[in-house]
Amino acid sequence: MRILFATPEVSDFIQVGGLAAVSAALPRALRDFADVRVIIPGYPAVLRGLSDLKTVGRCQPFAALPAFEINLGHTVDGLTYYVVRCPELYERDGTPYGDSRGADWSDNNVRFATFSYAAAQLAMGLVDKEWAADLVHANDWQCALIPGYLEWHYAHIPTVFTIHNLAYQGVFDRSSLAPLGIPEASFNIDGVEFYNRLSFIKAGLVYASHLTTVSQTYAREITTAEFGCGLEGVLQQRANRNQLSGILNGIDETWDPRTCSSLLQPFGAGDWAERALNADDVRDQFGLAVSRGPLFALVARLVHQKGVDLVIESAQAIVDAGGQIVVTGKGEPRFEEALLEAQTRSPRSIAVKIGFDDVEARKIFAGSDFTLMPSRFEPCGLSQMYAQRFGSLPIGHRTGGLAETIVDGETGFLFDHVSAPGFLGSLCRAFSTFGMKDRLDHMRRAAMAQAFSWNQSAKSYAALYRSSI
Repeated sequence: MRILFATPEVSDFIQVGGLAAVSAALPRALRDFADVRVIIPGYPAVLRGLSDLKTVGRCQPFAALPAFEINLGHTVDGLTYYVVRCPELYERDGTPYGDSRGADWSDNNVRFATFSYAAAQLAMGLVDKEWAADLVHANDWQCALIPGYLEWHYAHIPTVFTIHNLAYQGVFDRSSLAPLGIPEASFNIDGVEFYNRLSFIKAGLVYASHLTTVSQTYAREITTAEFGCGLEGVLQQRANRNQLSGILNGIDETWDPRTCSSLLQPFGAGDWAERALNADDVRDQFGLAVSRGPLFALVARLVHQKGVDLVIESAQAIVDAGGQIVVTGKGEPRFEEALLEAQTRSPRSIAVKIGFDDVEARKIFAGSDFTLMPSRFEPCGLSQMYAQRFGSLPIGHRTGGLAETIVDGETGFLFDHVSAPGFLGSLCRAFSTFGMKDRLDHMRRAAMAQAFSWNQSAKSYAALYRSSI
């Protein structure tokens, strides 16, 4: 099978969220089953990261989309990348989606329509004369026009569209239709129209051959009004036709505390003295006081979805009970400021680092006792998997992938209602467990024994591809 895997970010080069980690790991896990090639916009970090790029084709302007070329390159381990080169759209400072201040690029509709159009052209064999796709796997709203462009150009190439987070939809003014080359006839309730605006993600939901999301629980949740973000109707229709699946994400094999080079001291299950050295290292690096109490970690995007407000609300209670909190992440200014204010009030008990660094995150998972994940919704979540592998017990809301990957009372703690009392109840259970060393030892061993390999996920995707072609 020749699979074109389309993504707007990948941790090989640039990462904003969990999609980047998935986009690096899943194509590699799929190489046992298919000829998988990744297509990504030509951001500066991508161009720096691929040294063997060569041009395989060029495309002329389409509608009001600019001309572009497509380069072919490879990573050191042989993963094949197609890179959409259009300097005016992608070679900018900032993130894939916005400037350094966090504001979205005003032309994101053009940027990701061009990317989607490029992927469709490549899939149809119109760019690289030596390769065409049997199936396109598109991810999130930035790639969601790919099934649409294939449909509108009468290309009979099956597509799988994966929803990593339905809350991010790519909604633009309907005046974008003609400039983006989207047929006016598609602007209706059964097409790309969403409350009289153009919805990129709805194009994926409507035109893709099959929809997936990143856990079975989230696949059920998004067919309801509570989690469907206004799209529950079309999602329920696809589910009724057996065209919506939940396939749980995995994590890559580098998340092993016995071999992870980022840690001060590698350790395995039962090596609690060695693990304690990592805790001391984290406390030292973040300026926290030496303590015999539990260390809680928040490693997340600092946004409303992640329940950061609940952590802020509960921070003083954690400190008063003898706990400490270390935070790393970036997100909404109001949460960043509130966390920094909490640090100012309790500088030896609360440490906050605005930003994200993978090495630092690994150290925190290895040194913390508990990982805070009070997300309002969580399609899959990766931090709870990382945490368990490194012996940090996650505390999460019973939703999405958290419900599927945390065994309540065995490998972590779950609470049922997103509220301060619900979250505090789980915090109390965590403090109680921390005081019972045998119980803590049992739970840590169980958590570290959890297997979150990509192998099973890759088998599920490969089977879905075969049934779709």
